[in-house]
Amino acid sequence: MRLHRLFRTTSFRLTLIYATVFTVSVAVLFAIIYWSTAGYLARQMAASTEIELASLLEGQPAAGLGHLTREVQERAESAPAGAFYLLQDRAGTVLAGNLPARPPVVGLVDTVAPALFENGNEPHGYRGRGVITVDGSYLLVASDNFQLEEMQELIERAFSLALCATLILALGGGAVISASLLRRVEVVSQTSRDIIDGNLHRRMPVSGSDDEFDHLAVSLNQMLDRIEGLMEGLRQVSNDIAHDLRTPLTRLRQRLELARRRATSVEALQTALDGSIDHVDQILETFGALLRIAQIEGRSRRRTFTEIDLSDLMQSLAETYQPVAEEKAQRLEADVADGLTMQGDRELLTQMLANLIENSIRYAPERATIRVEARCNGTGIEMIVRDNGPGIPAVFYDRVFQRFFRMEESRTTPGNGLGLSLVAAIAALHEIEINLGDNRPGLIVSLRRSRHQS
Repeated sequence: MRLHRLFRTTSFRLTLIYATVFTVSVAVLFAIIYWSTAGYLARQMAASTEIELASLLEGQPAAGLGHLTREVQERAESAPAGAFYLLQDRAGTVLAGNLPARPPVVGLVDTVAPALFENGNEPHGYRGRGVITVDGSYLLVASDNFQLEEMQELIERAFSLALCATLILALGGGAVISASLLRRVEVVSQTSRDIIDGNLHRRMPVSGSDDEFDHLAVSLNQMLDRIEGLMEGLRQVSNDIAHDLRTPLTRLRQRLELARRRATSVEALQTALDGSIDHVDQILETFGALLRIAQIEGRSRRRTFTEIDLSDLMQSLAETYQPVAEEKAQRLEADVADGLTMQGDRELLTQMLANLIENSIRYAPERATIRVEARCNGTGIEMIVRDNGPGIPAVFYDRVFQRFFRMEESRTTPGNGLGLSLVAAIAALHEIEINLGDNRPGLIVSLRRSRHQS
């Protein structure tokens, strides 16, 4: 079953394709080698034959047929194995040589093996050249095809062995590679099944080879971290909603029940209804804030990002909130550098900074100083909102951005504990890093955005 799965993998199919292409390439290469080598050897044999033939015919008209006959016979008797000579007269009678009589063929002679050579050697085909001499006799000089045939057989054997080795190595290598890939894919599949079964803490293994599987595993792990964070946030929100909305709903019910029992006039009933409507508005405001945070965390607003003049935005906010601060006998100062820009959603950035400024105004005492700053540092843009109010204890720095968290456990002051959660969601959408610090006294909220971030 496992072998069947191995053969069905995409990597094994790709290996078969590459093996086929490589085998065809090897076949073409060996064909070129075959024809080049055989052709070169045939040309060498033809050149040797031409030289031998020319040396025999040199001076032949003056010396006569008798001299040519003696010369051919001497060379035939002393010739090495594989060299053939034939001289026959017009009637076809063999005058000299080591070949039997044959029909005279002028030019290239390429024949298969004769029945038997006179010297009793194993017959082979031969290749040579025949001419008609001036006295009408026929002269043939040829060489045995043994070397040419041996070379061709050697190349054919080498090609067959190389082809078999290529196929075996390709299929074996494909099986090994496919098995390795199948193991890694199976690990991913098993991890996915574990996650589906409820083990949300499982992550894709990273081998450290920095290959495509590692890149995929890192991306999947980041996605799983994001999903786990969202699900944890959803569980936390569900718990927080159940806990934090129970109190206003209980108060609303008590108010309505009390009004039903004690209201003795239309005016009293109207007052009770007005108070109940205020409670409902607070609950709806809380749900609206939760929906807005969920929309921002969904990152759909990134599609609407444009180039924002951050300097103008922060100057406008400072001017807007200066009268609000003066009503509480506070001072709002702005120190914003010119020419600061970034990609983002102007409405959301305005809400993020406005929430921070409103928090400083709300919790800082009279005669407090609130500063709004923005500058370009070595790594990007830094925005700061600081005050000299009561500040936040360092132990709460991480918790204040959680939904519904309020340091005042009695919850007697207005608010739903979602203001800083909204700030954190907007900052995450814009890839802005938030840091809280001690202003000695007071609080410093630092927002940093790196240059390389889009």
